[in-house]
Amino acid sequence: MSRITAKTSVCAIFGHPVGHSLSPAIHNAAFEARDLDFVYVAHDVTPDELPAAMAGIRALGYRGLSITIPHKSTALPLVDEVDLTAQGIGCINTVVNDAGHLKGFNSDGRGALHALVAARANPEGKRVVVLGSGGAARAIAMTLAIEAPPTELVVLGIVPDELGQLAADLNERGKARVRAGELNDISIRAALTTADILIQTTPVGMHPRTDASLVAPDALRPETTVFDAVYNPRRTKLLRDATAAGCSIVEGMEMFLGQAAVQFELWTGQRAPAEVMRQIVEERL
Repeated sequence: MSRITAKTSVCAIFGHPVGHSLSPAIHNAAFEARDLDFVYVAHDVTPDELPAAMAGIRALGYRGLSITIPHKSTALPLVDEVDLTAQGIGCINTVVNDAGHLKGFNSDGRGALHALVAARANPEGKRVVVLGSGGAARAIAMTLAIEAPPTELVVLGIVPDELGQLAADLNERGKARVRAGELNDISIRAALTTADILIQTTPVGMHPRTDASLVAPDALRPETTVFDAVYNPRRTKLLRDATAAGCSIVEGMEMFLGQAAVQFELWTGQRAPAEVMRQIVEERL
């Protein structure tokens, strides 16, 4: 910390609470690995304080922000410009400050895309099935539909209004053919008969209910790459079943690492030191 000077670029996370966040450890290790004069700090910002805090990063010249719960939606109107994909998602989790001009991005969906591409499962031109229609599903599906459009994007959910709105927004902004339907065993089985990629975005399988899965093991085909956004545990029941079925799998931790790498690259213009960041996450989880 002794190397911090008046010229050090500052990045931060705004959330409430933020004490549990791994982001300071990840990003500071990454800055050090690239020998960059950057530092990353955590600020617990209440909802009432958010407008003043956002104005403060202009005044103080912070280079960038991570935005986490509960501010991802309410921070969006407080920036000067919003990336096209983040507009479609409807919330931001990353801010870049260029001489007082704040631009908002959403790195969650790009983190998932980054993880899929790294696993040799680029969704562009493929048949993709998304389970869930909430915030994670929206971030991932919208990013894929805009930036790496599948031939077909099937979204299955249990909240009709939420699902309908997501499908409408994907059709309006994206470039994929979108089908939406109720999430149940029958619809999952039908969708998986032709799926190249399955993306599970619901909390099912998360600690402590680690023996739960939405997908029956006999519905999985070895031709399908299976990605589960849940990262605690790292190997959910869905991923264990997928491995047994001969599928390629992508852990939720890869999405978390991918979004952090996207943030690092937006702030610094340099390639993220992926292995350093991975080591920090594996040590802490």
